[in-house]
Amino acid sequence: MKNVLAAAVLWGTAGTAGLLITADPVSVAAARLVVGGLVLALLARGARVTPALLLGAVAVAAYQLCFFAAVSRTGVAIGTVVAIGSGPIFTGLLSRQFSARWAAATAAAIAGCAALIVGGEAQAGDQVVEGVLLALLGGLVYAFYAVTAAKAINGGAPSDAVMGIMFGGAAVIMLPILIATGPGWLAEPRGLLAALYLGVGATALAYFLYGRGLRTTPVATAATLALAEPAVAALLGLVVLHETLTPVSLGGLVLLGVSLVAVAVPERKSTIVEAGVDGQRAR
Repeated sequence: MKNVLAAAVLWGTAGTAGLLITADPVSVAAARLVVGGLVLALLARGARVTPALLLGAVAVAAYQLCFFAAVSRTGVAIGTVVAIGSGPIFTGLLSRQFSARWAAATAAAIAGCAALIVGGEAQAGDQVVEGVLLALLGGLVYAFYAVTAAKAINGGAPSDAVMGIMFGGAAVIMLPILIATGPGWLAEPRGLLAALYLGVGATALAYFLYGRGLRTTPVATAATLALAEPAVAALLGLVVLHETLTPVSLGGLVLLGVSLVAVAVPERKSTIVEAGVDGQRAR
């Protein structure tokens, strides 16, 4: 679980690092995946490429596209809450690994996440059904590649190779998008340094740790622990950017923290529901 939480901390730094860049957000996301994917691909040399992992690579790229398409229609707050909040739900359903405590803690964590993000927005933007559906699709494809990775790792594939294949493939998919959206901002020293951090630190290292975490953490639990990302982003906003939290956001941060602790405390194995999936619990 420590590796998963460490990955979430790194993901949470992405927003602050992204403020150093003045560029199209889609271009920034593409650059992040291209850099991070290439780094992770170096770890996958000699690994066995399977159709499932190739589909996982498509899902990694699709998540980025769905997310940015969603927030452009719904606003940042609602799009983020729906995409990030639905991920653990879809992951639990697809992996068929859940318990009553996991369900309760996940619901509370999503509520805390929603309060944290929406409470800090003066205006959430237009609530468009199409944007919400795109955000839900993003949560679904995230769950798909998380479960795909967990199944491959639990089946004996090295976690480094699994992440390398999926994110290396996603890098290939996103490279034309980076070129089409204009990579000129990478010529600026500040933009290049931020892109390198986003790719190497907030993507490659984060997913390297996440893959290691999936060896010993059920994927449904890992998806819920990843909700620590917005909490880290909010704390960085307070400390580094000197932002303020509204009472609603502060309450959401506390609720999210308590929920993550509840998920992180080990459960007795007998309480885990594994509906027809053998070996899903990471070994």
